[in-house]
Amino acid sequence: MQLASSSSMPSNHYDVIIVGAGIAGCALAQALATLKRPAPLRVCLLERSLAEPDRIVGELLQPGGVEALRRLGMVSCLEGIDAVPVRGYCVVLDGKPVHIPYPDGHEGRSFHHGRFIQSLRKKARTAPGVEAVEATVSELVECPTTGRVLGVRATRKTEGEEKAVHKETFLADLTIVADGCFSNFRNTVLSGAGMKPVTKSHFVGIVLEDVELPIPKHGTVVLVKGHGPVLLYQIAGHDTRMLVDLKVPLPSDIKQVILDEIMPQLPTSLQDPVCSALAKDRIRRMPNTFLPPAEQGHHTKEGVFLVGDSWNMRHPLTGGGMTVAFNDVVVLQDLLNDVEDFGDWNEISQVLHRWHWRRKQFASTINILSVALYDLFGADDESLAVLRVGCFKYFELGGNCIRDPVSLLAGIEQSTLLLARHFFAVALYAIWAMFAHRRWITVDEKPVYVKPGFEEYPILFFKCIRVFWTACVVFLPLVWTEVRWW
Repeated sequence: MQLASSSSMPSNHYDVIIVGAGIAGCALAQALATLKRPAPLRVCLLERSLAEPDRIVGELLQPGGVEALRRLGMVSCLEGIDAVPVRGYCVVLDGKPVHIPYPDGHEGRSFHHGRFIQSLRKKARTAPGVEAVEATVSELVECPTTGRVLGVRATRKTEGEEKAVHKETFLADLTIVADGCFSNFRNTVLSGAGMKPVTKSHFVGIVLEDVELPIPKHGTVVLVKGHGPVLLYQIAGHDTRMLVDLKVPLPSDIKQVILDEIMPQLPTSLQDPVCSALAKDRIRRMPNTFLPPAEQGHHTKEGVFLVGDSWNMRHPLTGGGMTVAFNDVVVLQDLLNDVEDFGDWNEISQVLHRWHWRRKQFASTINILSVALYDLFGADDESLAVLRVGCFKYFELGGNCIRDPVSLLAGIEQSTLLLARHFFAVALYAIWAMFAHRRWITVDEKPVYVKPGFEEYPILFFKCIRVFWTACVVFLPLVWTEVRWW
């Protein structure tokens, strides 16, 4: 790709260009504007549309994300958008709930995604040195000799002239791509490094009106048979988001599947509102994609790097995406404070190396937990079903069996080792429960609630080996995706 030479294409030079004014892009613009420097950096924040977005994910911010916002000086963005406090979770299995509160009075927030984005954009646009431009970035501008990214090429419409299009070249010492999960530049920036995104399911979303959840101001996770989990949380005074996880390939008639197979398994108080919402609201869906982070710097495209969902994604079941993104910006802000020349790629590469590994303890915990928990909650084979029941029974024990896991999920604690300890404790408890807990069986066509007899122990012994092996297959590859360095 060569730098356009057309004299009709104006050129604007900045210290940093950020492609995407979403969660990560806005936070990063604010972070760059507050770096300790003799004069504020000139930052260009490019976004295809600055109108309020309408999405069904990115609506729950964990306590760890709230704290990261506070450190960035952006916690005020949660005000004035009808945000709802979130104080923990309620998990429901076979109609039986278990309460999982955040410890020590910690609170998250839930909200309409678009309102939160607009609040972040307003904050970023008023930051010193930040210029927000509504334009569609079509390509990266590269040096024809070295291949280094020098900026981007973008188009924007002139106000009042719908058909008039102005092509511009935006140049900068450093370009940062934050264009989200459907990134157009991921492959170019990473130059073949890292893994490919994997989509196993979709979240299908609707909004329920004026419903009462089993525990107010708590996210509700309903574990249903035959499908992935159903997630509900209040996002405004009268609105409650319901997300239904459906595995690929998606059914041809999604509404009918929800009505026939999922709705009967929901709490009774939610069934009529679900029917009403399906009758008048359009169903929207988003892919649930897993993308481990690849180290950027010396082995990726020079002059540019990725942040946010364009670089690293996890399953949205745990609501950890925004928390990871904000924490990434907090860490990056601290490291960039010492950078004198944003055009020095060797210096930036060293920052990216330190950033990649410093963020690991926090981001890896949330990344691994999100996918591992989804595999258990969306159990699609016998061994995973045993682990799902074991996980629910483990939560019923209370104490640290709830406090530690929910602290990790909420971004309050940061420890992959603590996560591993509890994950395999769940696996061992699930195995023990197979031998010690009563279960329903059919005797002479009548349901009977009994413990396993000694004659069943040989079969259960082989089953427990398979269950533990399944736990290893779920957890250990996820750890590997986080510790690999190529």
